[in-house]
This record gives sequence, structure tokens and C-alpha cells, in this order.
Amino acid sequence: MLTAVLAIAALALIFGLLLGYAAVRFKVEGDPIVEQIDKLLPQTQCGQCSFAGCRPYAEAIAADEVDINRCPPGGEATIQALADLLERDPKPLDDECGIEKPKMLAIIDEDRCIGCTLCIQACPVDAILGAAKQMHTVIADECTGCELCLPPCPVDCIDMVEPEMTPETWRWPEPAISTKTTGTSS
Repeated sequence: MLTAVLAIAALALIFGLLLGYAAVRFKVEGDPIVEQIDKLLPQTQCGQCSFAGCRPYAEAIAADEVDINRCPPGGEATIQALADLLERDPKPLDDECGIEKPKMLAIIDEDRCIGCTLCIQACPVDAILGAAKQMHTVIADECTGCELCLPPCPVDCIDMVEPEMTPETWRWPEPAISTKTTGTSS
């Protein structure tokens, strides 16, 4: 028995060393500008920008394939941050992508939920828990408010609400960005 344990431990050590070496040797470096852009995006994975998520949108921005004004959840603040990072002029939010709204949270009415699992399949961040023919619930800390769970729900039991303000979630209001230019008087 001791021999078997030692043999398994030796194999685990050898495989661990091989995996560690492979991770260092074959490491793929990402584009640092894509990483910076991705960090500025709200990570809702909502697809309103016409991309499958925030990372593909960040890659397209970095490749100069799309404009920086296609993210309704990020809104004006994200557009301004992207403009500053990329040294571009900020633009108004693209109307084709939607309108800027406050962050919302999906809430499932448990009495009306029939357990169809369609909302679970639609959620891009796995924020909904449940099983077939069982009541579902939303993990509030994981929900990004993307609203992708609303269309597939056959019984309309999901509502979007503003999350409750807590000391952990409260933020100072953003200062208004002035678009006035100052001139000198003659």
C-alpha cells in the first residue's frame, strides 16, 4: 500500500512539474491595450454593442474596427474613459445600440416561475440558479443587469429592478462633464 501511495505521489509531482513548465514555456501574451480597454468596459456581456461580450468588443476597438461609443451599460462615463485611454475624441452613445440606463438587477417571481431553464441558458454570466421544473433564483452579486433573461421567459416572471443602495455599493455622484470652452475676453 505504501508503494502505491508513493508511486501516485511521484506521478503527481512529475505531472505537476510538466504542467508548470508548459505553462511558462507556451504562455501566450495578450495585447496590453485590449486588457486596458476590457477593464474599462462594464462586463455585462449583454451584446448590445453587437459583439458577443465585452472582450470581443475590446478587441475590435483595439483593432480600430469599431467606435468607442457602442456600450449603453457603460454609458457616457465609459466612452469618456475609452477616449482618454485611446487619445480619441469622445462621441455620444450610438443610438443603434440602445440608451444609457441605470444598473438594474433581475428578480424572479418565484410563485410564477415554472422552471423552464430558458433564463439560465440565456444568462451570459451564470447568475441564475435552478433546475428543470424547479423554481429559479438570481444571484444578485453576479447579475449584471443585461436583460438577456427577459425575452426567453415564457411566463414573464422576471422583473428588472434597481439594486438597493448599501454602504458597499454607494458611490459618489459623477461630476457633470462641462462641454463649454473658456475663452479670453479682449
